[in-house]
Amino acid sequence: MKTVDPPIPSLPKSAVSHGVGIAGLVGLGLWTLVARHYGMDGPNAGLTAVVACGLPMVLWSLIVDKVHRNASTGIDWKAPARTVRDVMDISIVKIAGLWATWLAIATFYCIARWYWSGNYRFSMDLFMGAAPWLLALSIPYILWIDRRLVEPKDASYSFGQWIIGGVAGQADMVQVAHHARAWAVKGFFLAFMVSIVPGNFASVVDWRIEDAFAHPVAMAGFLIAVMFMIDVCLATVGYMLTFKPLDSHIRTANPYLGGWLAALMCYPPFVLMGGGGPLDYHAGGAEWDYWTQNMPALQWLLGGWLVLLTGLYAWATVAFGLRFSNLTHRGILTHGPYRWTRHPAYLAKNLFWWFSALPFLAVSGSLTDMVRNCAMLALTNAVYYWRAKTEEQHLSADPDYRAYSAWMEHNAPVPRFFAWMTGKKHETMAATAQPAE
Repeated sequence: MKTVDPPIPSLPKSAVSHGVGIAGLVGLGLWTLVARHYGMDGPNAGLTAVVACGLPMVLWSLIVDKVHRNASTGIDWKAPARTVRDVMDISIVKIAGLWATWLAIATFYCIARWYWSGNYRFSMDLFMGAAPWLLALSIPYILWIDRRLVEPKDASYSFGQWIIGGVAGQADMVQVAHHARAWAVKGFFLAFMVSIVPGNFASVVDWRIEDAFAHPVAMAGFLIAVMFMIDVCLATVGYMLTFKPLDSHIRTANPYLGGWLAALMCYPPFVLMGGGGPLDYHAGGAEWDYWTQNMPALQWLLGGWLVLLTGLYAWATVAFGLRFSNLTHRGILTHGPYRWTRHPAYLAKNLFWWFSALPFLAVSGSLTDMVRNCAMLALTNAVYYWRAKTEEQHLSADPDYRAYSAWMEHNAPVPRFFAWMTGKKHETMAATAQPAE
């Protein structure tokens, strides 16, 4: 009897449009040109770059995409707004929970000494300056949003109930945990992102164009710096703007311990791959420009490949628009590089490390260094594979992600290539076509 193949699932609509990231790129590009012209390379100029790319993305999202009308915001603009008196009790509980959350994050910053030295000091100074304004503005904002929310008793409300104590027994502890995880993500990663914005912005503004065109290594270095600046600025916007009216709120934060461990070991102060770390793959080695000296053709070829990989990495961040964040679900992306692979940023950065560090070569000439460096980079790759799998485990709770993942298995070039390489092509396709339980 002839078997009938299951229907190939359709690709869900992306939660973000192409235009959001492009608007951010235009704003960032214009400000970078202004800053270069006037020689503005300080921390405040870098912070302005974040505003310059964030504001156009907000305007595009609201005016063109009209994301505030998405059902996923939880806001009903058509229904009559509640009165302030109607929501006052709920809002007070939420404000108490929000302020307690900020107090907990501030206490963590005080305890963790690394936040008060180096690049992190800029983040702390900025947060201390912003704190009074955030406290003041949080009151009218919560009163305003609660009047419009379909269900104002959300995770923030449950956390407030738990904090107040008098109504602790009524708190939904699942929502309390969700609130805590979401703010833990924002508190940890936002401080890091803000701390590296000034350096990345200055690295582009300070380049002299004539130096960039001097030789292929310099050209590659300049373009890579531009790509990293784009990535850092747009990612910082994503961590800052987690608001329901923008539909950029954190729907869920990764509930799996493995996901947190895999992510945290890639960031300071827990990073394992940095200089001298357990997974440092640079012992006795040198970067690609050392090995390609006096070989301009190879420098152009290898430099161009590294720029291409960095461009893919930055594009993966741009595709998020306002929604970039580690360890969170803020809508499923199905456009741009996410039509090729589920993890374009991880794929690009891991390939970049192999071709930039060339760990199989060692200045020392030591075979031990070569083997060790290759092994350490392979373990680093394994960490990112682990991150990818924990993210898929988290996002698979969303039926849109399951449909997206199934579509990718049938249509995307990277999953199909790996399925072909491992000989699991037919088995994988058949498995993904089954309905989710």
